[in-house]
Amino acid sequence: MIDRERLVRGHNVVVTTWHPSSTLSVGNGDFAVNVDVTGLQTFPREHELLPRPVVVTDEHGVRRLPPREFDLDDFPVPLRVQSTWGWYATAPGRPYTLDEAATGYRTRRGEVRYPDGLGPAPEAAAWLYANPRRLDLGRLGLDFAGRQVGLGDLTATRVELDLWTGCVHARFTVFGRPVEVWTVVHPDRDLVATRVRSPLLADGRLRLRLSFPDQADPLLEGEKLLQETVYGEAWAERRVGDARYVVEVATDGVLGPELLIGTTADELTATAAFAATRAGTRAGDLPASEPTTGTRAGDLPASEPATGTRAGDLPAFEEVRQVAAAHWRDFWTRGAAISFEGSSDPRARELERRVVLSRYLTAVHCAGTMPPQESGLVHNSWGGKFHLEMHWWHAAHFAVWGRPDLLERSLGWYRDILGAAGETARRQGYAGARWPKQVGPDGRESPSDIGAFIIWQQPHPIYYAELLRLNGGGDAVLERYREIVLETAAFMADFAEEDGGTYHLGPPVVPAQETYYPDRARTADPTFELAYWAWALGVAQDWRERLGMGRCAAWDAVIDGLARPPVRDGVYAAVAVEPYTVTDDHPSMLMALGFVPETPMIDRDTMAATYDDVLARWDFSSTWGWDYPVLAMCATKLGRPEAAVDALLMDTPKNRTLAGGHVPQFRGGLSVYLPANGGLLAAVAMMAKEGGFPRDGTWRVRQEGFGAFPTGTVSCAPAQ
Repeated sequence: MIDRERLVRGHNVVVTTWHPSSTLSVGNGDFAVNVDVTGLQTFPREHELLPRPVVVTDEHGVRRLPPREFDLDDFPVPLRVQSTWGWYATAPGRPYTLDEAATGYRTRRGEVRYPDGLGPAPEAAAWLYANPRRLDLGRLGLDFAGRQVGLGDLTATRVELDLWTGCVHARFTVFGRPVEVWTVVHPDRDLVATRVRSPLLADGRLRLRLSFPDQADPLLEGEKLLQETVYGEAWAERRVGDARYVVEVATDGVLGPELLIGTTADELTATAAFAATRAGTRAGDLPASEPTTGTRAGDLPASEPATGTRAGDLPAFEEVRQVAAAHWRDFWTRGAAISFEGSSDPRARELERRVVLSRYLTAVHCAGTMPPQESGLVHNSWGGKFHLEMHWWHAAHFAVWGRPDLLERSLGWYRDILGAAGETARRQGYAGARWPKQVGPDGRESPSDIGAFIIWQQPHPIYYAELLRLNGGGDAVLERYREIVLETAAFMADFAEEDGGTYHLGPPVVPAQETYYPDRARTADPTFELAYWAWALGVAQDWRERLGMGRCAAWDAVIDGLARPPVRDGVYAAVAVEPYTVTDDHPSMLMALGFVPETPMIDRDTMAATYDDVLARWDFSSTWGWDYPVLAMCATKLGRPEAAVDALLMDTPKNRTLAGGHVPQFRGGLSVYLPANGGLLAAVAMMAKEGGFPRDGTWRVRQEGFGAFPTGTVSCAPAQ
């Protein structure tokens, strides 16, 4: 048995020297608070994202960020409070439709309209792309009674994230006096609790403040955003655009105007709960007005500061700390674990650190009731929307790490938008349900000349459902996800277009390796997507048989007739048309074996040659954080354990793991990138299950509790 507490606490995050990248998170999957070296959100300006580099367009029409050497100072991690439910939109100039942002593309079945953002109404495309956006709900930080205090005024700083209990504990000295702070989030409620201990409290030089900064997302030209705050005795209601939410506060201290909290004692505790409010709630407190910027604190009669105020039934700090500790203890003791203690390979300790921190971060940021955005509940990327092709990387690992319940938490959302996905398919002339790519909670696609053409998110719901069936769900999963699996497969089969007895994917299409998007109107048959299509349709057929429905002949025709992945010079090409393979961005050909279970679509020898070719020729500075798990999973399937470890720990700018476990990607946009963390966990699980660690005596691997990955079920003819 692995001593799990020792394993986990051995990788507690301890920061003694401040850096803007050293932000720590506490949260529960649906709600997270990101804190600085004070254990709260005291210095948000110092953690703000830097300006994003100007995008350049190369000679092939591909938009790119200019190459840049890795510099830790490029990656401040912002101090935000974010949730899965907190979204806002600005008022459009008029009601817009997605069709206004669409143009027609020629397919073998005739013209199909895609929302590429190049339609007749560019203002519609811009607004639909930018809205809705995820809310930054507020800041809970220390206030030094009006005195200007900078990070340089703090000495003897030490902040520790105790992974075993999910609690941050900070210590520092300011004004020559010690300060201690504990911060924790409730596991089942959108609620943060803190305890502050210092003699500075009693003499009035230290207080707590809950504030509401303006939203950081840039506005479109001419766009205005209403931002108002109304304060009550122990609550504040906030309006941002079309959204309203309320924050209630309970404290054993003195609650003053605008939620400034002080005390005459040496210790102070406070709890703040965040919740969305429906339109009309406390409507009299927020009078209608034209969109403005700024904060208003009027509209309620002034009241005397309240001592010992408790809002509603909010739990006190100690109760939250205890229930959070129990939750995290349960998280770490259930499911799988892996230890590399005793390994002589000097990289083993670092891989174990990345695994433990990735488990914590994905539980905080990726285990909610909706798919997460790529930057989790830390800061907005793409306005806070989630990218459904990335959902696998965020959350599929939960199932094979023995926590399928954490994957399933977000799958109900697919059921919620099934009608919208079906309407998308019907509007384009297809059967079944076509899942969007870049999307908010409403399930509406965002106009894009890349995202609207990406298809590799389509098989994902079948993969998730099969993961649940294999990992404890059994036959009950069949009925629970029957409609999602069958409607997904119906679209996939209909999307593949027959020409001369062969079924093709596209054109138009943009593969996982998005470099080819300028040629989307003629791109076809990407290697990875072909293998994934055949495998997922095979799983759907297996589900039909388990459900007593029998196989669908039309689906079998697609499986057997799909174009085989293109091969050039003995290696798999990325796509079946010129330029065939561009050696940058994602080496997605490798996903056809590893990410996709082994199928007759892929020849192992050809894939082995492709793997070697990628290592020899790829521009790894252009990759993304989940590409290294792609390599590791492919290497595992090829029986190359040394290569799998080398891939996971490859030293490139996109594969650096910060002290807190985050994997930054590019300045100004992605200081954190959770698909890299989830991908690492998926790869390590596969390596643990399938002998993917070196067997030369340098690695000592102890593992327990891992579940099952899906296997190949495709009946198509072998690859030629």
